[in-house]
Amino acid sequence: MTNKNLIVLLTAVIMYLLPAADFDFSDLVEKQKNSVVNIESTRKVSVSRRTMGGFPEELFREFGFPMPEYDEPRQSQREAVSSGSGFVLSKDGYIVTNYHVVQDADEVVVKFLDRKEFKAKVIGTDELSDIALLKIDSEDLNPVLVGNSEVVEQGDGVIAIGSPYNYDFSVTFGIISAKGRGITSGRGIGDYVPYLQTDAAVNRGNSGGPLFNLDGEVIGINSQIYSRSGGNEGLAFAIPINVALEVVEQLKETGKVSRGYLGVQGGEVSSDFAEAIGMEKPIGALVRSVVPGQAAELSGILPGDVIVAIDNKEIIYFKDLQHTIGRTTPDKTVTARLFREGRYRNVKVKVGELPRTERNEASQPQPKDPSYPLGLRLRNLTDERDIELKLRYLNEKIEQLRSVSSEGTEIKSVLVILMMRGTSPIIAGADTSGDGFIQMTGNMNAFADFSGWKPVGIENILDNNPDAIIITKRGFSGFKSLEDFLVKSGLIATKAGKKGSVFIEDGMAMLGFGPRTLDVALNLKKAIQNY
Repeated sequence: MTNKNLIVLLTAVIMYLLPAADFDFSDLVEKQKNSVVNIESTRKVSVSRRTMGGFPEELFREFGFPMPEYDEPRQSQREAVSSGSGFVLSKDGYIVTNYHVVQDADEVVVKFLDRKEFKAKVIGTDELSDIALLKIDSEDLNPVLVGNSEVVEQGDGVIAIGSPYNYDFSVTFGIISAKGRGITSGRGIGDYVPYLQTDAAVNRGNSGGPLFNLDGEVIGINSQIYSRSGGNEGLAFAIPINVALEVVEQLKETGKVSRGYLGVQGGEVSSDFAEAIGMEKPIGALVRSVVPGQAAELSGILPGDVIVAIDNKEIIYFKDLQHTIGRTTPDKTVTARLFREGRYRNVKVKVGELPRTERNEASQPQPKDPSYPLGLRLRNLTDERDIELKLRYLNEKIEQLRSVSSEGTEIKSVLVILMMRGTSPIIAGADTSGDGFIQMTGNMNAFADFSGWKPVGIENILDNNPDAIIITKRGFSGFKSLEDFLVKSGLIATKAGKKGSVFIEDGMAMLGFGPRTLDVALNLKKAIQNY
């Protein structure tokens, strides 16, 4: 018998001998049928429809909306219905879900698998942890068993139950891929939640549903996914149940959440920095600045300090400091262990309370959102509000474009160069995405007298003499520098070349419309107007 055949035989024997119960979760799942719920929220949303002259229809078709114009907006209202998941926390009617599942809801309905429905009262919500606490009028519910997320280990088996895409009570299996993940969604929740990462298949609609260990205990609340497509790709994140329960208790008592606040800005400790200051290994939170009048400054923490522990809890990354302090009760005194001037020292810190302004800022989209690495997008798991959110996004960007006043500024002629074909630039004529892009900046196309993408001679460009030139990175490639490009192409002789109003931009913005288009147009509009 060959080694290969022996391996196959041994594998078959092992699989035969393994008890079927090791792979059977039916009992666990059966016990949750009256505990996991579907949550439907309804909200009235105002829809502003406008037309905006000069904007290309392709941009709005890309997003699935009619083309806005500069006419007075017509306001209308419609009902937006979203769905997510949740679970019963107590016999007397408390239900837990995600904040984003019930955000701005006018009505919330909790639906059980046996088709019973209850209108729910929102007891309280916390955006920064993405937790919402609901209450229904019932005294005989079947609550879940609550586990301890602190003892969860990487590699532990987990089961997710929820209502993805309104397929009620769907069950998937996976493992804990990692613990203590810090992610940022634009709402700042990554600063306050050390997420559990799992490869269990969760999708939109799983939001707010429970993540069970194999003992049938809830150890997390499914909340976010990383995805290129919007669907499951094996990267899902759950709020640890211990964190969630801390929030729930505060919501029960006061309807709001108070968080600890240190008042520092900082980052990670690199290997080079650790070596330079004499640390044994690169761990801890590097303090780059302290907020005047807040806990850190009042306790004597200085810029350049490295915080390596809070009350003997080791701080490996800056996010660990954020998670730890955020979960600390305001006014509590903790011991911060620091590395300063070549030695460790302990400092007593009376933790402050996260100011309201900080909460508001944390909930706003950031200019550079680290939740979008390598094209991955952090998404809520609800099957909801896509149209509303996209429309809101478009309207906001359009208003930003309009807010950059053109009053008193001269309309400039702009040339868009896609690439070089030998010595001839391929430029944007009318009826191209490049032409639409120019119109979005509030300027005119230097070559609007012909259609399509066309190669033209440098003489033609010199005759038109554009005030500004936009070159794609593809068109610029092969040249040592911008000056090298302008000199060798002869474009240095144009008004744009002489004034330096030449801009290099990603070619994708010129070839098709997408989420970045309006941002790029806004930046270029500001830049062109400055010349």
